[in-house]
Amino acid sequence: MATRKTIGQLLVEKGLVEKEQVERALEYQQRSSDKLRLGEILVKFGYVTEQDVLECLGEQFDVPVVDLRDLRPEVEAVDAVPRSTATMHNILPLKRGASSLTVAIGDLDLCAMDNLKFILNMDVKPVLAPEEDIQEAIERYYGGEESTVDNMLREFTEGELAEQEDEGEQEGGDDSDAPVVRLVSLLVNDAVQARASDIHVEPMKERLRIRYRIDGVCQEVESPPKRLQNSIVARLKLMAGMDLAEKRRPQDGRIPMRVQGRALDLRVSDIPTTDGESIVMRILDKESAKVSLAELGFHSSDLEHFRGIIRRPNGIFLVTGPTGSGKTTTLYSALNELNRPDTKIITAEDPIEYTFAGINQSQVQTAIGRTFPAILRAMLRQAPEIILVGEIRDEETAEIAIRAALTGHLVFSTLHTNDAPSAIPRLIDMGIPPYMVASSVQAIMAQRLVRTICPNCKQPHDLPERLLEAVGLTPEEVEGITFYQGAGCNRCHGTGHYGRLGIFELMEMNPDLRNLTFSKAPTGEIREKARSYGMLTLREDGLRKAIQGITTIEEVLRVAGAASEED
Repeated sequence: MATRKTIGQLLVEKGLVEKEQVERALEYQQRSSDKLRLGEILVKFGYVTEQDVLECLGEQFDVPVVDLRDLRPEVEAVDAVPRSTATMHNILPLKRGASSLTVAIGDLDLCAMDNLKFILNMDVKPVLAPEEDIQEAIERYYGGEESTVDNMLREFTEGELAEQEDEGEQEGGDDSDAPVVRLVSLLVNDAVQARASDIHVEPMKERLRIRYRIDGVCQEVESPPKRLQNSIVARLKLMAGMDLAEKRRPQDGRIPMRVQGRALDLRVSDIPTTDGESIVMRILDKESAKVSLAELGFHSSDLEHFRGIIRRPNGIFLVTGPTGSGKTTTLYSALNELNRPDTKIITAEDPIEYTFAGINQSQVQTAIGRTFPAILRAMLRQAPEIILVGEIRDEETAEIAIRAALTGHLVFSTLHTNDAPSAIPRLIDMGIPPYMVASSVQAIMAQRLVRTICPNCKQPHDLPERLLEAVGLTPEEVEGITFYQGAGCNRCHGTGHYGRLGIFELMEMNPDLRNLTFSKAPTGEIREKARSYGMLTLREDGLRKAIQGITTIEEVLRVAGAASEED
């Protein structure tokens, strides 16, 4: 019996990748904890396309690869598979036989195929198609306007749901078949399918409001009746390991889940309000933080500049911005690039959002005295080359971090300031001597996240003069430039935006900036000097991306503000 060739061998034989690239991907696979397949890693690294991998996978297992744009599934096949099942397993039923069902699937996961065979009680015949095409086809053929939660609310009568209220309040609904339990599960599944980063369960006087934060903006979705509020809250508290009887104090918990084949961690916050307990669930996907630096949105020149900074042997590198601006993801991407067997990396985080193989991560626990300063002092005795401090919140943490940078360590951390130049006065205001700030800080980067234009409905857009004025441009300066916007489609849920990228303001210290720091110069003077050396502001980097057709002027104004006299 001939041995089946591996994906790597097939890709090399077809001349799609080099043997060294496959070896590099295999090495990453061995030391990484994200359990990606070889093909996924090669796509992630940009060596091949998803289509290349699919065609080799089809050849490897003798399974056809189809183009869903040229196929229309049979109505009988779609009717045979509930939307919730299609969404959870990311499959599209195409053709139904007497005892078989042909489905499009993005990967030949044998475990998933066995589950489908059991759930559907049919022989499942797979064909391969890109996962993104399958997701779009599910929206198209199952009806983009109806979510799985909507279907769930229709499936059960009000009487059946009402029976769960008392049981849910007392027990949190332990029965996995109970309607409220299924409703909560579908709520999470629906949010993941919609690419939400947070789920907000908000009690109001007359109703219970459910909102998803998608691409940084809250969007309200179909919500259950008000009288189910206690049942839903109790179920979520039970899943998160919270005290069901405690309704007067805020509580925190976590829910590990597996949705659509992805391992997720839901960080749950519960806080009492005047109309009941408000719950926010932050959806942490292990894959979302493990993006390469090239995927963050850096301009090519800024990317090389950034890589040069993070490879310095010592000093402190700060990333600034408000909550939700992507600071942690940027630092994780930097650590992931620097993570090698010959480099010792230790982090102090509150909380640890994602875990990485090869990096020593320590969780802050203030109640037992494990604070940022305590962890920092201890980690310096572990002889690390690189240190990550989750956030500089006080003088003690700042002083230890800066002393570590001055004694030969490369230190990464975050700070809450609106722009990069403001970080210098902020550190001095904390009580750090100016000479220590001037000699330890290597670079400061402010960042925000802007929504990108949906590629599915992208179209040219004529800008009104008021928008040009808001960003400091004249019609003559943009003559010949085509701006774009999204018209709105099923894929982007009518918003015209799909996904987010960073806009950055990278300020590298130099002798002039160090002198200004030492003399306690105001923020405006530091900004003016940094710009004279080529620093682009957040708004200017956002404008550059709008001109490239990546985002819109309106989005840049929303995130970075209008032009000011300082700019």
